Amino acid sequence: MQGQVKWFDSVRGYGFLVVDDSDGDVLLHANVLKNFGRSSIAENSIIEFELQETEKGRQVIIIHEIRNPVNDDCDSVKKNQESEKVCGKEIEPARVKWFDKSKGFGFANVFKSTEDVFLHMEVLKNYGLSDLQVGEAIAIRIVDGPRGKMAEAIFPWDNQITSEES
Repeated sequence: MQGQVKWFDSVRGYGFLVVDDSDGDVLLHANVLKNFGRSSIAENSIIEFELQETEKGRQVIIIHEIRNPVNDDCDSVKKNQESEKVCGKEIEPARVKWFDKSKGFGFANVFKSTEDVFLHMEVLKNYGLSDLQVGEAIAIRIVDGPRGKMAEAIFPWDNQITSEES
């Protein structure tokens, strides 16, 4: 099946998907999301999944694919690479230094650098994330902002985005 994330709360550990049938919303539990390698997901992300009927309703049991709300066809993130040039910009591996969802921002450090990179909540949401944990591995595309380095794209570390490069 395919559904769109209605909402997901990483603190509560669950959320719901809207699907195109008349049987109601589908529960998405944090454990199923973690089995896919993610700790959070943004509203409006599209998920392809398998579901199970339970006494309490339908719930996701396996996630096959997650498509982010923003289609960034220009990017390609590969595991175990320090950086990759894509569309003239590099995707850098980084670790979350801290992130406060209620404030809507945080910072990360790129591998082999002590310089902070600003992370904004809206960028997270655009790339299918709703929250980040301290120490979490991510991949980011960095630009120079008005107050220093900032992420213009933030990907889960294990995300594999394919693109046709010209």
